[in-house]
Amino acid sequence: MTKTIRDESTAGAYWGAVNTFCALRDVHVIADAPVGCYNLAGVAVMDYTDAIPYLENFTPTSLTEKEIASSGSSESVINVIEKLGKTEKQFILVSSAESEMIGSDHEKMLQLKYPDIRYFASHSLGENEWEGRDRALDWLYQTFDDKKPAEVVPGTVSIIGPTYGCFNSPSDLAELKRLITGCGATLRHVYPFESKLHDISHLKNSDVIITMYREFGQTLSKKLGRPVLEAPFGLAETEQFISSLGRLTGNKEKADSFLKQEKSSTLQPIWDLWRGPQAEWFPTIRFGIAADRTYAEGIKKFLGDEMGMQCLFSHDSAETDNSSLREELATAQPQFMFGRIVDKIYLAELDAKTRFIPAGFPGPIVRRALGTPFMGHSGAVYLIQEIVNALYETLFTFLPITPKTAQVEEPSRNISWTQEANTVLDAIIAKTPFISQISLGRELKKKAEALAAKQGKDTVTPDLLQMLK
Repeated sequence: MTKTIRDESTAGAYWGAVNTFCALRDVHVIADAPVGCYNLAGVAVMDYTDAIPYLENFTPTSLTEKEIASSGSSESVINVIEKLGKTEKQFILVSSAESEMIGSDHEKMLQLKYPDIRYFASHSLGENEWEGRDRALDWLYQTFDDKKPAEVVPGTVSIIGPTYGCFNSPSDLAELKRLITGCGATLRHVYPFESKLHDISHLKNSDVIITMYREFGQTLSKKLGRPVLEAPFGLAETEQFISSLGRLTGNKEKADSFLKQEKSSTLQPIWDLWRGPQAEWFPTIRFGIAADRTYAEGIKKFLGDEMGMQCLFSHDSAETDNSSLREELATAQPQFMFGRIVDKIYLAELDAKTRFIPAGFPGPIVRRALGTPFMGHSGAVYLIQEIVNALYETLFTFLPITPKTAQVEEPSRNISWTQEANTVLDAIIAKTPFISQISLGRELKKKAEALAAKQGKDTVTPDLLQMLK
């Protein structure tokens, strides 16, 4: 039986390419695409994820049915190029799914008429956005590298990965910068987010390369021929990251001193919470994740392996069968769900008692502030703080607060329960988060007995519980 993925969790490679190229300050992207692709990738998505009203360096050819059905898109491309005129920015023409469907390939036309303009086939019909980002970064290096031998500058570090449309990138990038500086290294480039196109030639001169995401950037980083580290999550990974970075950049003593300082400063809130009464909750917490692989693996390793919480499932959202995920949520509701807007919708459909924490796109969620990291030591502290505060809020939600004006209906006589009804009640409660089970059980029992009394019955049976759903 073929399973159907209910919602597409990743966009096409066209989006990935646009979000990569437009992050470069000296690039202007011409999208061989309908105006709708501009409205989505260039306006709506940027607005909802990165809080950017529009991309100033992005122009669509605004294909219509005429070009798609008969004439092709060459004339539209030429019109846009002529209208934009001369500029100091590098023009990159990017194909979309629509232009690929009609076989538009502008490589030869550009070579003849506009030799300085480069053409990137996004492969939007066959690749997802992470593959698009990875191939775009690799293509930039192949196309614009100066081909000179590397001249490595000791102690320098470059980061590859941050592009538009990446979840939580400002905060996590800020944490990476803090760790790099703390180790005594010098940050050279953040590519492409804080770089220019021609900075790509200098990446190979860095002492160390850090890939910020596990979904993309590896193809380029391997070609640079430099030692590569991945952005860390949690305590053990971050400690190893600091030690490795110090060793590779010749700053071992500085890194060791920084790590010692981190344990008595940045990480102090975790030690305090671990020794406090809140720590008693940690082993009871059940959580699930559906996010980009970087965050799915990182959160699982930190909260599950290091903090002892129970990970019910951890899914890479690019490969998630969302029908199966919804069934998982219905079968065993986690206390916390780290995920996307589709996961929040599933929880609402199920009326789940689960606390949703945004951990991936699609959103809508704005993450421009620098104080919400998931990566590094600061990310570990932030995640634990979020969970503890959410636990307090959960407890508040289940406090038996009754307004003075409310009239609580109590059964006028003793109501008994059949064994089958008790079994059904236990099954319902078992699916809910641990911390809310006592309050929920009391609430359901009270409602069931009130319903039985209203119907003139002396016994609660399974059918009455079904009526409460």
